[in-house]
Amino acid sequence: MMISAKMKVTAKCCNLLFITTSFLLFISGLGVHSLDYDYFATIECMKEPQRAQYGGGIIVNSGFDHNIEGWTVFGNGTIEERISNDGNRFIVASKRTQSLDSFSQTVQLEKGLIYTFSAWLQLSEGSDTISVVFKTNGSDQLVHGGHVIAKHGCWSLLKGGIVANFSSPAEILFEVRKSRVRFHVSNVNETALEGATVVITQTKADFPFGCGMNHHILTNIDYQEWFVSRFKYTTFTNEMKWYSTEIIPGQENYTISDAMLEFAKDNGISVRGHNIFWDDEKYQPEWVKYLSPDELRKAAKKRIESVVKRYKGELIAWDVVNENVHFHFYEDKLGENASELYYLKAHELDPETKLFMNEYNTIEYSGDKVVSPPNYLKKLEEIMQSGEATEILFAIGLQGHFASGQPNLAYMRSGLDFLGNIGFPIWLTEASLDPQPNQAEYFEEVLREAYSHPAVEGIIMFAGPAQAGFNSTLLADTNFQTTPTGQVVDNLILEWGSGPYTAIADSRGIVDISLHHGDYDVTFTHPLTQNSKKLNISVRKGFSQENIHVKMHA
Repeated sequence: MMISAKMKVTAKCCNLLFITTSFLLFISGLGVHSLDYDYFATIECMKEPQRAQYGGGIIVNSGFDHNIEGWTVFGNGTIEERISNDGNRFIVASKRTQSLDSFSQTVQLEKGLIYTFSAWLQLSEGSDTISVVFKTNGSDQLVHGGHVIAKHGCWSLLKGGIVANFSSPAEILFEVRKSRVRFHVSNVNETALEGATVVITQTKADFPFGCGMNHHILTNIDYQEWFVSRFKYTTFTNEMKWYSTEIIPGQENYTISDAMLEFAKDNGISVRGHNIFWDDEKYQPEWVKYLSPDELRKAAKKRIESVVKRYKGELIAWDVVNENVHFHFYEDKLGENASELYYLKAHELDPETKLFMNEYNTIEYSGDKVVSPPNYLKKLEEIMQSGEATEILFAIGLQGHFASGQPNLAYMRSGLDFLGNIGFPIWLTEASLDPQPNQAEYFEEVLREAYSHPAVEGIIMFAGPAQAGFNSTLLADTNFQTTPTGQVVDNLILEWGSGPYTAIADSRGIVDISLHHGDYDVTFTHPLTQNSKKLNISVRKGFSQENIHVKMHA
């Protein structure tokens, strides 16, 4: 895969193609900038990119008028300048083997300044997310400054920036989610096996893209088939909540959640636990609302020990105290450190499971100041204040319930950027969009924005088919016919996955392919005897291209 680019910054991937790059700085706190501000922005993938603006800013040779002067190779591969038929000059990074292999330039960053960045990007094949990252000298830390989904055959505009919290030289790099894999197929005597068929099927994506599940899955065969054919990650929408498992005090009933978990396990589906407690008084078991503080403390202790011990090692995450920025039922009854104590207890009972703070409107709606990104962080810091909390595997849960109207993607991205700097993984945990004529288009924008952000490590949608009772973000109608919004989801499942992919080994017995991160079954078939051989591979971030050698008997 090559990447090409033209600076402001522009890039093309697989080869990574880079077409004009510019880098602009703002004076922090003053809103004053050193060059004309760039108001141009587009989400279109364009046939020809624009020229570098701001004269390239602090980027040297941003329009590649002087070949590749000022640019170097980072990692493996080669770089070169090319010129299109229309006279556009761009840089190409090819022979890449790892996600950060690209062209690079070092710039001097000054603490307290805000730097904005833009680039035109294109890939030599397929489509993928490309991020611009900054690597400071002498450090392995990467600071992400923006991202875009780039494609083959047209140029996509990446716009972003960073606030420098250090004064240091920094390398500008470009990161691609996919990793390059090479298979070398030979006979037992190690002669190349030209014409061997290689079939690559992804069994589980490294980026979780899942869907909420409810109790209808236990009795509706069509719902089962619909779900299993699409998703490997889920959250039970209500069935693990306290008001579902202990309707009558002292009479716990996990029959439904147990059966749903068994169904998920049988079908290779990972489950997020939702939730241990809910901080909204409205969603307590009815009998819990009237307990005294001492009675509530005892009942809550029994609840957390019961549900977490029961599912220890069975779940990939827990929402511990749901919506505890908006609401404070337990804090009002038991003290302001109630959330902190329950996170510590959940970690004590199940130390290997990620524990989420799960909130709504943090990235959806700028008007809800109660749960703004800074207030979300403030609550998280309160929970983390105990020394024991340093051992907890914290994660950031952002529900992503968007109301009608076009989503404010700029606010969403700024929130993800702010919270992403904390360093904890971020998930959209309940992504949905209210019904409206443009639902499919707008929901796709939300999902792509989340997927393309480097801090986001998973997406669960609270959406589904009509027969399972979903009526807001509807993915299939009462006859399981795919809705327009469902088609968007199906298309993204294909785009963000890999395969099945079939390739034929060349005269050297080699197949090269770029794969999304995840687990794969690979089948090799001899061109003459039709004998086959199978292997499993896992492609992860940092995966180094290897010559995976497969020997086949004639």
